[in-house]
Amino acid sequence: MPDYHDPTAGFGGAAPTYSALTLRAVLAVFGLLTSLAGVVIFILVLWLPWAATAFGVVAAVCVVDLAWVLHRKRRGEPG
Repeated sequence: MPDYHDPTAGFGGAAPTYSALTLRAVLAVFGLLTSLAGVVIFILVLWLPWAATAFGVVAAVCVVDLAWVLHRKRRGEPG
């Protein structure tokens, strides 16, 4: 959806902007995988449950972000 996020797009002959949804999805997957690796390492290797919980919270945030990005891409937004 061109001009969805930028109310001044097209001002002065500028091309409309698009969001970087694919990059955001890739970064969310990377964050999810690294945080899950952190959970495994802190539980199985180091036995630090508080650190594993923190990494689990980060993983949950990454899952929510990835779901939202995929929803927006399914809706037809470019990026």
